[in-house]
Amino acid sequence: MRPWPNTFERDGDGVAWLGGIRTTELADTFGTPLYAYDADTLTTTASRFVAALAADYPRGRAVYAAKAFFSTAIVRLLRDLGLGLDVSSGGELFAGLRAGMPPALVTFHGNAKTAAELGEALDAGVGLVVVDNLTELDDLARLAAGRGVTQRILLRLNPGIDVHTHEKIKTGVLRSKFGLPISTGDAARAVEIAVEEPGVTLAGYHAHLGSQLFDMEALAAGVDALVEFAAGMRDRHGLARPLDVLSPGGGFGIPYLAGDPDLDIEAWVGAIAAAVRTACARHGLDLPELIIEPGRAIAGPAGIALYRVGPTKHIPGVARYVSVDGGMADNIRPTLYGARYEVAVVDRPHDGDAVEQTVVGKFCESGDILVERAMVPPIETGDLLAFAAAGAYSLAMASNYNLAPRPAVVLVGGGDARLIRRRETYDDLVRFDIDDHRDGDPRA
Repeated sequence: MRPWPNTFERDGDGVAWLGGIRTTELADTFGTPLYAYDADTLTTTASRFVAALAADYPRGRAVYAAKAFFSTAIVRLLRDLGLGLDVSSGGELFAGLRAGMPPALVTFHGNAKTAAELGEALDAGVGLVVVDNLTELDDLARLAAGRGVTQRILLRLNPGIDVHTHEKIKTGVLRSKFGLPISTGDAARAVEIAVEEPGVTLAGYHAHLGSQLFDMEALAAGVDALVEFAAGMRDRHGLARPLDVLSPGGGFGIPYLAGDPDLDIEAWVGAIAAAVRTACARHGLDLPELIIEPGRAIAGPAGIALYRVGPTKHIPGVARYVSVDGGMADNIRPTLYGARYEVAVVDRPHDGDAVEQTVVGKFCESGDILVERAMVPPIETGDLLAFAAAGAYSLAMASNYNLAPRPAVVLVGGGDARLIRRRETYDDLVRFDIDDHRDGDPRA
């Protein structure tokens, strides 16, 4: 139940270190807000997924879900550890290929891929396209046939399984925008089309129930639903290879607070592998290739966010506000769906009696609250503040609200810090503006 990265520790002066470097040195060198990723945590976590699959399901592989956080340097690191890449846009595909990810190890997701994006996937030769709906299936088959190629696909199924997580990150319930519902017949109709279309080869099925999951039984139920569906389609269509690939998604939960359960990677992989074996034996199917998609589980625990504390405001009987130099523009999760973080002062001993404090950002929204009503020792103006488990879905969803430059990112390890994304400048903020008002005359 430790949400901080592996190498996060304090010295005798109360200063926190990460990757063998003082957090104060990171802040002084690169400025704040700053996102720092611990190379040891990234490597250890990714390697555990690879090793667990090798031990429990040799036909399994892990693909990193780029939507959690994309960095060319981090994707290269994960590639070298044996992971593939799960992308959900043309931009992520472009960046993944630029990072050196082999196209055959790329899986392309998305519920509303454009024709241009599908064409980019076909031209790149991605290993799998996960088809989300009937319209996309028709478009992909047409585009592939026009290019004279055949694209391996997974059909993303919606099994109608509810899970215990926030409503905004549930993706396997019937009302979700994602996937072909089994209950409505759309999934079966997609199979009928896929087996007839020359431009696609149906390799198998995918589902994703939601994010930040701790219920292994729910994921096992998802596996059961996919395998049962595959067996039914085998019987209906006489498919010789009814299930080459099975992907039950990712969504593995991580600890954000000290009391949260740890992510037991080996237990999750073992439970998924057991569910696949049991379900395939029940329905007389050969074991498929198994693909899992960790994103948050790899990036989240490895990253911390560093902020400098600005003004504080005490309203007796109401609230104690602590403002920082970042906020909802670099981390929308608390505002979007009430995410909570472990927070600590890292440039001095942080002790004394805990008091209720609310950490707020600098942006012009009342909802710009990073941590509401945290019980921690007093935080003071000038303190260096760190947020644990900030590596996923923070910068990935960052914006330039209030024209704030997005933060820098560093990768730390072995006493070295490497800048892997520079801080945006004011010039960056207006780089794409076009001013047609030459010499004050809009007609010029």
